[in-house]
Amino acid sequence: MAKTSSMHIRVEQSVKEEVESILKTLGMTATEAINIYLRQIILNSGIPFEIKTPRFSDEMLEALAEAKEMEKHPENYKSFNTVEEFMEDLHNEIQD
Repeated sequence: MAKTSSMHIRVEQSVKEEVESILKTLGMTATEAINIYLRQIILNSGIPFEIKTPRFSDEMLEALAEAKEMEKHPENYKSFNTVEEFMEDLHNEIQD
């Protein structure tokens, strides 16, 4: 058996618990998963996945811009106090 060494890492408690829960369903421990990750770093001579900022679709960017516009000028948009009001307005729009 190969000689082992310890690594100590700090992570948020909630992250640790969620990771352990997911890995348990996969039948492995966090130690086993970290060992796989470290071996992949060796095999790839670097991080084994692309690290980049998230890119949103054009549709998502348009929706975000529209939401900002609605926030700036709420008087230009309809608003509803209840789902029932919204559904009634939607029904009226469909019938027109």
